[in-house]
Order: sequence, then structure tokens, then C-alpha cells
Amino acid sequence: MDEEQDSSFTGDKGCSPLDTEDLRDDNFLKLVDDILGSQGQMADPWWGSAAVTHVLVALFGMGSWISVNSLWVELPVVVTVLPEGWNLPAYLSVLIAFGNLGPVAVTVIHHFAPKRLNEKLVIHIIQLLAVVASAFLAIFWSEGVSVAGEIHSVPYLLLTFVLALVCCTSNVTFLPFMFRFPPEYIRTFFVGQGLSALFPCVVALGQGMGKLECLNSTTGNGTLEPHYLKENFPPQNFFWFLFVMLVFSGLSFMALTFKVATQPPAEDAKDSGSSSAKEDVEERYPLQNGGVAVSDDQVEVVKPLPAETFWTLHNIYLLVLLGISNALTNGVLPSVQSFSCLPYGTMTFHLAVVLGNIANPLACFIAMFILCRSSMGLGAMAAVGGVFAAYLLALAALSPCPPLLGNTVGIALVVVSSIIFMGVFSYLKVVIGTLLHEAGYAALLWCGVFIQAGSLIGALSMFPLVSIYHVFQKAQDCMENCSD
Repeated sequence: MDEEQDSSFTGDKGCSPLDTEDLRDDNFLKLVDDILGSQGQMADPWWGSAAVTHVLVALFGMGSWISVNSLWVELPVVVTVLPEGWNLPAYLSVLIAFGNLGPVAVTVIHHFAPKRLNEKLVIHIIQLLAVVASAFLAIFWSEGVSVAGEIHSVPYLLLTFVLALVCCTSNVTFLPFMFRFPPEYIRTFFVGQGLSALFPCVVALGQGMGKLECLNSTTGNGTLEPHYLKENFPPQNFFWFLFVMLVFSGLSFMALTFKVATQPPAEDAKDSGSSSAKEDVEERYPLQNGGVAVSDDQVEVVKPLPAETFWTLHNIYLLVLLGISNALTNGVLPSVQSFSCLPYGTMTFHLAVVLGNIANPLACFIAMFILCRSSMGLGAMAAVGGVFAAYLLALAALSPCPPLLGNTVGIALVVVSSIIFMGVFSYLKVVIGTLLHEAGYAALLWCGVFIQAGSLIGALSMFPLVSIYHVFQKAQDCMENCSD
């Protein structure tokens, strides 16, 4: 009877003594899992949130072009110190053009050894290279070296080339990496690129660059002499700012790679009931993945696309439009912006640069909510931007005596034209990048190639006109350049 009771007792519990031990182990593991799960839920709202990912992507994108933008912004300050003088912009243009050797090398490797290039490793290397180069630039920027009997700022020029190489290479490595994320993050990436122009400009304004005073000559002959006010802090401090920004960008990329590596699988057990519906969505939108980043294993599944599906007339049109946009914004207009703005005064030049750079991230932000998919609409916007680009080019060609000189209307026109020009083409670049993101991994690679090709063609086409043939004339400071 006792045995029966014991048997019934164990039967009621449904487990033998061995099963009871297993149950205790299972309960312990469940308790540990609940504790860890609660901690993960506590951490998830900030670490796993989309807002954190957007911030990291923006900081990551900021590091792509902040080096070159900083070099251009700081140019008016260092040009008065370095031995190259006013020839320094020509050197800078050539070095940035040679920086395109980086994307050429990456493109060749992708062509002859597909899938052999570890993009994450390349990004880590070029980011480390940029951080080291910016630190050396802050220390050695003013050092001169004798070359063929003349003093040249070899450290500055060499480090400029390294930073240009990093920036140019970023367009064919950073963008393909963004393929791991849903399309909305590609717009955030371009917002970060816009901040790479805005932040250095704001810091440079605080530095007090380019401020000019016309004082009476000490010779007493009644002439005026230009005197540049001393900046609020020296160039090396500005380059240390660049160093800090590059460090932030590198850390953001490390955080993004960690998020991708630790991202849970897109198909959860609790979502298994809706797997058929999810597969249908993923078939139509393979990049969405529930709004989260995908791992390297997952990206290999969605990465390959048949070559013939990409080279459509629509995609070619987008790439050509992207190349033209970058040729104008990164090559043509920056080369002559001083000629189009400075005749109206240094304040006009600063307003055009600063507000134009503010229009860049603002346009990227607008593109996050309003995305124009119409080919005709994109073409119309490019035409509008082209009109303002033509006006700015005409002002540069008429320098040092452009129309409405000394008139408030003339100042307003050049500033507004710069803002609209930068805003329209910045919006175009973000929209085209987003549309190409939807076309697949190869599309983003070619997106980076056309960005760099357009920038290279724009810069090289303007270099001989500005530096060799002197088509554009510079105004003399504190002098009457235009006779009535």
C-alpha cells in the first residue's frame, strides 16, 4: 500500500527523483534567463533603439568627408603662414584629385576579386589612418622642408594627401557597408555627411578666420593696407578638433559593427506564426528586415543581384545625375566660390559658406520624410539647381566686378543662390543614394564610384582654368578694383 501511495505520489508530480533534479536545473536556468532577459530589456530601450542607430550612423557618415571639408575651411588661415601662399589651393585641389586612387584601387579589387575584400577591415584601417594623420597634422602643419632650394610645407601636403585618400575611399567602402541597414538609415548617413561640412565651418567661424581690416598706410600717402585680425585660436587647435571628430566617427563605426554582430536573428520563435507573411514582405523588400540591421551572414544572402537587373536606363540616369551633382558641388563651384563671393566682401563669403553648409544637412533631413521618386521630378530639381550654379559661375567669371557690386541686393542674391544650390543638390544626392540602396549592394558600390568620378572630373576640369590660365581674376584687398 505504501508503495502504491509512493507510486501515486510520484505519478501525481509527474517526475522521478532524477526528473526532479532536472526540473531544478531547468528552473535555475530559467531564473538566470529571466534575470538576463530583464537586464536586456532594461538596456534595449537605449542601445537597441532606432534613435541610437541613427546617431551612430550620422557620426559614422560625418567621418567620411570631414577631413577634406576641414582642410578647405581652414585654408584662408593657413595660406597666410605656409610658404606656398596663394598657390596652396591649387596644390590642395591636385592632392584631393590624386586621393581618388583609393576608390580606383577598391573598384579594381571588387572587379577582379569579387567578395575577397573585407570592407569592415578596410574601413577600420582608413579610419585609423585618418586619426593618425590628423594628429600629425596638428603637430607638424607649419613645418617647412627645403625641396630643390625652396621651402615647401611637405608635412602639410603629405598629410593632406593621406586625408584626401581616406575621404575619397570612404565613398566606395562606407556606402556598401550601409547595405546592412534599412533604407531610412542611408538618409541619416547623408545627414552625417552634411554635418561633416557644417561642424568645421561653425568652428572656423568661432576661430575668426578671414576677417579683414583696411587701415591707413604707415607711409602717410593716404593708401589703405589690408590687415587680417588674429584668429581666436591657432590652426593646430582646429586640427585637434578634427582629430576628436574622427575619433568619434571611428568609435561610432565600432559600435555599429557590434550592433550588427549582436543583432538577434530576424526570424524569432514568437514570430513563427507569421513567417509566411514575413517571407512575402522580405521578398518584395529584402533590405527592410524588420527595420533592423542584418548580420554579415544575412547580408551575403541578399547581396548578390544579377548584373543585368541593375544596368537599367533608370539606374544609369540616376548615376549620371549623381555624378553631375557631385561634379558641381564637390569640384566646380568650390574651386571658384571665392571669386563669386569675395568681391562682395568677406562677410558675404562667410555667409554663403556657412548657410550653404547648413542647407546641406537640412536637405538631408527633409529627404528622410519627403522622398521624390519621380525621374522627371529629380530632373526638374537638377535643372533648378543648375540655374543657380550657372549664376554663381557667371559671378566668378565677372570677378572682380560682378553685377550689383556694393548693393545689398547683390549680396542677398549670391548668398541665397549658394543656399539653394547646395540645398537642391544635397537633396538630390540623398534621394538618389536611397533609390540606389533599394537596387542592391552593387548599386551602392557604383553609387560611390560615380560620386568620386563626378568630384574628380569637376575638380580637374577647373584646375587649369583657375591656376594655369587664370580665367578668374582675384580682387585686390583694400583697393578700388572697378572703375566707373
